[in-house]
Amino acid sequence: MIMKKKTIGVVASTLLASSLLAACGSNESSHVSSNGAAVPSAKPTEISIMTMYYTPEPPGPDNVIVKEIEKKTNTKLKITWVSPNNYGDKINVTLASGDIPDLILLDDPFSAQVRGMVAQGAFWDLTPMLKDYPNLMLYPKASWENTKQADGKNYGIPRARPTDGGGFPYLRKDWLDTLKLEIPKTTDELYTVLKAFVEKDPDGNGKNDTIGYIGFVDQNGMSYMGQLQNSFTKVNGDWKLVDGKLVNVNVLPEIKDALTWMNRAYQEKLIPEDIAVLKNTQAKDLLKANRGGGFQDTAEAAWEPTEELRKTNPKADFIPLVSLNGYSNKDSGFFGMYAIPKSVPEAKVKQLMKFMDYGATQEGYDLASFGLKDVHYTEKDGFKTPTEQAKKDIVAQQALGQIFLKYDQYLRAYRTGMPNDFLERNKKIIDEKAKISVGDPALGLNSDTNSKVGTELRKKIQDMKTKVIMGKESLSAWDAYVTKLKTDPDMVKITQELNDAYQKRNSAK
Repeated sequence: MIMKKKTIGVVASTLLASSLLAACGSNESSHVSSNGAAVPSAKPTEISIMTMYYTPEPPGPDNVIVKEIEKKTNTKLKITWVSPNNYGDKINVTLASGDIPDLILLDDPFSAQVRGMVAQGAFWDLTPMLKDYPNLMLYPKASWENTKQADGKNYGIPRARPTDGGGFPYLRKDWLDTLKLEIPKTTDELYTVLKAFVEKDPDGNGKNDTIGYIGFVDQNGMSYMGQLQNSFTKVNGDWKLVDGKLVNVNVLPEIKDALTWMNRAYQEKLIPEDIAVLKNTQAKDLLKANRGGGFQDTAEAAWEPTEELRKTNPKADFIPLVSLNGYSNKDSGFFGMYAIPKSVPEAKVKQLMKFMDYGATQEGYDLASFGLKDVHYTEKDGFKTPTEQAKKDIVAQQALGQIFLKYDQYLRAYRTGMPNDFLERNKKIIDEKAKISVGDPALGLNSDTNSKVGTELRKKIQDMKTKVIMGKESLSAWDAYVTKLKTDPDMVKITQELNDAYQKRNSAK
């Protein structure tokens, strides 16, 4: 999910020379060795971190890159790695316990739990400190603006991401070529493609064993069917501006159109039968097993199943779509943020900020994501190629690269091991998406009612959607449900509060 580029490298490398964490553990001075490297004379700072990983298994405490980072930053790291499959549950439990790591990745900075804890003063306000960490300040303005809380302050370091190239459908390009089909540009064309993927034996094995699109939902929302739904509403999120006012998309007729499409796809077995219980890792396993024709993920993530399939089929190719129905998603510019609990002393907060600032340099980022040159990767013409040792040592953007990250607009174009033609194609796709992408107009807006009852309301809405998709409830039942939803007291109040917040935010600009 992280990529190597040169865009900020010169600046970051220059800054690094003067701000390397020589004294990360203390304000004590350090001496300089004969080769010019800073040698810390202070005791290492102990740092506990909770984050997620996307590799088959996480790096251990004795991992060679963990040790190298500790050496470079004069730290002793205790990292709690959590699978993305249950990260949300782990966050809830950890925050409720009060025993919070020094740096905790809040995957949803605007959850009711996080908002409440911010209001109670549970996290450090980093706003007045940020100017002292120049590499973090290279993150785009959107990343910082969109992670501000209701009081307009930053209580975390964003896990910065580009606004374009995020999760969107990608399809088997080689299957399209085999069946002589064009890349679909509308949901109607996509349906035709998925039906062909299921019925016309695109893998040529003579068996009826392919799934058109391996999407799934969960109890909290549309999950990996989300961008298909958004291709009908043409907005990235649950709220759409209609005549200048925010309207919940679930009361719009476009959602019924989406559910009609998905119910038909479910009945014709174009999407998984276990759509309500399928997990991310299970979906990816199906893709790597040559079973699926499409999935929703970032542009660079399409390389993961492609790489696996090319071991036996050199022509295998998952291509990210630019748009559907003229819509492409613009993301928030962040994927969670690293917050520091107020239980951490102020002096240590500054050391944590230095630690993360180092991670935003070219050196820190490359070390975390690519490892040691000529050990974990070779480099030619600025292009890094991983070695087998990289896999053995779990050196990847999907592991330690989730902590240390240098911003790049093409962050979602490249993944370790990707060939240059794949990278260049991804960059062009991202450029095209950026021309038309639409974001979430309600991003970061606060509604007290939503904080109190929004989670349960969304679960009820999603439960009804899932039942309609699977044919357990009819489309006419959905119509009746929407009629009630429009007058639901909680929905009415949430809508009003979000519109008030929207108007207040706009008037303050």
